[in-house]
Amino acid sequence: MAVTDLYNTKKEKVGEVELNDDLFAVAVKPYILHDVVKMQLANRRAGTACTKTRVEVSGSSAKPFRQKGTGRARAGNRRSPLWRGGGVVFGPKPRSYAYKLPKKVRRLGLKMALSTRFAEENMVVLDQFQLDEIKTKKFIAVMKDLGVDNALIVIPSGDDKLEKSARNVPGFKVLPTMGVNVYDILHYRNLIILQSTIEQLEKRLLS
Repeated sequence: MAVTDLYNTKKEKVGEVELNDDLFAVAVKPYILHDVVKMQLANRRAGTACTKTRVEVSGSSAKPFRQKGTGRARAGNRRSPLWRGGGVVFGPKPRSYAYKLPKKVRRLGLKMALSTRFAEENMVVLDQFQLDEIKTKKFIAVMKDLGVDNALIVIPSGDDKLEKSARNVPGFKVLPTMGVNVYDILHYRNLIILQSTIEQLEKRLLS
């Protein structure tokens, strides 16, 4: 098992933590990370783009001019896609872009993302991270002590004080263990994780 230093919020070493190789030392395959991120982004798409066909466009269905004798191309009504203000041919309609990869692939992608941050030495393990009040200034001070200016912070469960203190600070995001995902791990340069969170991740991904 790999071993990493355990810090407090002042970046003082308070111990060491053993990391499971099946979670933090997995061989990284970029195509799996690509597939999982692609799936996540597809699932986030709203899919609300919508255009009107010639049937849905408002306007008269009367023939605009007689069929012959005008020298113009024949026209059936003003809602034709060939006319300005007419319907759209093969335009987008509301749809879902969501799809799912196999559960094993999604789990493997998460393990690889964690292994990537650990291998790059961009992962900090804290013994605990709690704020007495909702205060952005205190959160920034902790990040300054840790020497981090861009990070995903993974905590065991929801913490309103920490989440609200961090939400207005650009370059940071706080997530509970159940919300951790491949895209956010790779999107932020650093990963700050609590010791208790590691135990929860092991139960979630290795059980």
